[in-house]
Amino acid sequence: MSNFERSDSQSYVNDQLTPPLNHLAGEFWVKFWGVRGLIPTPNSHTCRYGSNTACVEIYVAGKRLIFDGGTGLRILGKTWQQQEEALEAHLFFTNSQSNRIQGFPFFAPAFVTDNCFHIYGTAASNGASIKQCLCDQMLQPHFPYPLQVMESELLFYNLTPGNVIELSEVKVTTALINKYQRSIGYKVSWGTHSIAYTTDLHKSLDIQEQNQILPIIQDVDLLVANATYTPPTDQNHEYAELLWKTPVELAQTAKVKKLVISHHHPDDDDDFLDKIHDEVKSIFLNVVLASEGMMLYVGDR
Repeated sequence: MSNFERSDSQSYVNDQLTPPLNHLAGEFWVKFWGVRGLIPTPNSHTCRYGSNTACVEIYVAGKRLIFDGGTGLRILGKTWQQQEEALEAHLFFTNSQSNRIQGFPFFAPAFVTDNCFHIYGTAASNGASIKQCLCDQMLQPHFPYPLQVMESELLFYNLTPGNVIELSEVKVTTALINKYQRSIGYKVSWGTHSIAYTTDLHKSLDIQEQNQILPIIQDVDLLVANATYTPPTDQNHEYAELLWKTPVELAQTAKVKKLVISHHHPDDDDDFLDKIHDEVKSIFLNVVLASEGMMLYVGDR
C-alpha cells in the first residue's frame, strides 16, 4: 500500500443474481447489498429494487472489497458468517454520513476474533477520522456496545483524494467527487478491467469537479453512480430527467461501457424507478438501475 496515511489504532459485463459458492481468484464481480440513500425504506413499494442503504461488494483477484457500510452491510455479514475460514476484507467509505456507516455496528464478522478488516475513509467535514466516526456512532446513548467489543483485527487508514491503494495486483484509486460533502470516489483496477464507484455526485458539476472525476471513470467497464435526489415535489418528467443527467453525461464523456445507477432516493418507489430506467435507456443504452442482490461480472468470463 502506498501514498496514504495509516491511522493509529474488449471486455463485457453480464448479469447474474447469485454469486458462486466457491470464489475463484480469476474472477471480478460486483454485488449490490444496499442501494438506497439517506434512510432505509422497507415497504411493499420498494421490494423489487430494495430498501437497505448503500453497500456494494466487489470480489477481484481473490480479494474481498466492500464500498460503504449502510444497512446492506448487515445482510452481507450474515452471508459471510456461513464461511468457516477466517476472513480478510477491505472496507472503503465514501463519506461518514449516517447512511454510509449505519450498518457497521451490525456487521457480524467484525465480532469474530480470527477475522481482519482494513478500513479506509477520508476525514469528515468536522475533521473527524473514519475511525472516530465509527467509534462515535457506537457510543451510548446511540448504541449499547462500543467499537472495542469487536474482536476482529481492525486496521484503519486515513485517505485523502488522490491516494492510491495497492493490494497486490489490484489498484484502488481515489478522487474527490463532492466537495460539499468531502466525499471520495474509487476506481478498482485489475489488469485491463476496472470498476468505478462514485455514488455521491452533486446535481451539477463545474469544470474543476469534472476534471477531478473523469480520470477515475475514464473507459471503465462499469461505473456505479448516483442520480441526484428526487425533489420534494411531484415526480414529473421534467424533474425525473434532472435526476440522471449528471451520471449519464459523465458516462458518455468518459466512454463508460456500462452504467449502474444506485443510491436511490427513499421516495423513489419501484414503479418510479422503472420509469427512470426506461428514460435513461433511451439516451444511454447500456444502463441498469441497481437492485439488491444484483450481481454483475466484469471481464472475460
